[in-house]
Parts: sequence; structure tokens; C-alpha cells
Amino acid sequence: MINFIGNRRKAYVLSSVLVIAGLLSLVIFGLNLGIDFTGGTVLHLNLGEDFSMEQVNEVIAPFEELEGAAIQIVQGRNIDGDEADEGLVIKAPYIEEERRNELMDALKERWPYLNPNDLRIESVGAVVGGELTRQALLSLAVAIVLMVAYITFRFEFKFALSTIISLLHNIVIVIGIFSILQLEINVPFVAAILTVFGYSVNDTIVIIDRIRENIRHRRKSDYAEVVNESINQNLMRSINTSLTTLFVLIALLFGFHYYIGSIDLIVFVFALILGVLIGTYSSIFVASPLWLNLQDLKLGKGRRRVA
Repeated sequence: MINFIGNRRKAYVLSSVLVIAGLLSLVIFGLNLGIDFTGGTVLHLNLGEDFSMEQVNEVIAPFEELEGAAIQIVQGRNIDGDEADEGLVIKAPYIEEERRNELMDALKERWPYLNPNDLRIESVGAVVGGELTRQALLSLAVAIVLMVAYITFRFEFKFALSTIISLLHNIVIVIGIFSILQLEINVPFVAAILTVFGYSVNDTIVIIDRIRENIRHRRKSDYAEVVNESINQNLMRSINTSLTTLFVLIALLFGFHYYIGSIDLIVFVFALILGVLIGTYSSIFVASPLWLNLQDLKLGKGRRRVA
């Protein structure tokens, strides 16, 4: 039997390092927010023939709105996974529809084979971006409040507190990794965070439920042993569930990268993979040991009152 409780301080140190690194990155580098939150325009183009960055810059030079815009060449792939025509992605501040049409005319004049069917334009105003930010934060807050209420009603408040702390630990680490890597934060990322939230809660509650069953006929002095036994009893279930989920997510990541090429979907799946890995770790090494620490704190206060 693995002694998880005996090694909990090592897990706390690892978690602290990851959380602090993420928070420092957030303070120093911030987040690479996509147009969903900042507002702006993104154009995905297939020019239909070879091109260079110099040629692209020459065409867009008359458009003041594109000054300082991020321009990226992306490699397309067909259904067989072979390399197809290169595409172009332009990320810029919000561009009015009339100016977008003028830009498209200029691009078509330079590259007549530009395929309108392969054109994708995403445009979000600053007001809409701010509203999406508020809705994302509200969704997370509502999820936390409802989760605390449910776990408190179903189990007890200390279980709810340890669970929520471990969930916030997961979210901070995932967001911190995105900050360190400067991956784009968009609406699918928010969906991934909420999905990870639910997945981690499910994994944690299974262990909490086992702890509750095992402590019914045990003394409070045996709680450490009970928690350790409960984690070990659910260990293979947690690992198998996570591995099954990871296999599917890795297959999706491979498919999105080589056959679809959607950056948004790749970021979404990558966030899910990180969340599953960190969520499994926290449900085993953080949530249950943290509940034990809260119990020990309560027992310690009780002893001091008796003395």
C-alpha cells in the first residue's frame, strides 16, 4: 500500500512550486488573450499559390488598421495528412466591414486564386469581448458556489473546502502554464476550464465518498490511516479513468493538428489534457490530505480547549 499521507508534504511542496510559478508568470507576462476577450479581427486565408511575408506586408501596408498586426503562415494538410497549400492568418484590432472588404479586394488583386470558400473571418468588438470576459468569470463563480453548496449538503463543509481549494489549485496551474507558454486564451479555453472543473470534482468526490464510508466505525485518531486506505482503494479506478480519457484527448489532439488545423480546437484539447493530468494528481495528493489537515486542525483546537 502506497503511503500517500506520509508523503503529503512533498506533494504540497510540488503544488506550491507550480502555483507560485504560475502566479509569477501571470504577474510578469500576463495572459495572451484572444479576440474573444480583447476584441479584434482574425482572417484565415488560403491564397491559392505561393507567397512570402514580404509580399503580404506590401499588400497590407496601405491599411493603417493592420499596423502592428500579427501575421502568421500556417501549414495546411489534406485528409491524408499530406502537406497542402500554406495558409495565412492575420490578427489585428477590430476592422470595420467596409475596410475588410477593401482588404479582401487588395488580396484578391494580388492573388487571383484566393479561394472564397477557404476564407474565414472572425470579428469581435471590444464591448462584446468585455461581456464575454464577465460571463466567463461569472460562470466560474457560479460553478464554485454551487459545488460548495452541493458537497456541504452531501458530505460536510470541510470536504467542500478541501475540494474547492484543490480545484482552484488545478485552475491556477493550468492558467499559469498557458501564461508561461503564452498560448492564446479564448472561449473554448473557458469551456475546457469548466470541463476540467467538473471532471476533477467527480474524481475527488469518489475518494471523499470512500473516506466517509470507511470512517464510520473508526476512531478519529485513525483518520490518517483511513484516508490513506481510501486513496489506495480508489487508486486504480482514478488512474484507469484518467488514462481512458487521455487516450481519447490525445487522439483528438493528433486529429485536430494534422487534419483540421484549428488552433482553437488544439488549445481546447491541450487545456483538457493538462486539466485531466493535474486533476488526477490533486484528487489523490491534495484534496483528501488537505481534508485530513483540516480535521487535525479541528482536533488540535479541541485538545487546547480541554487543556
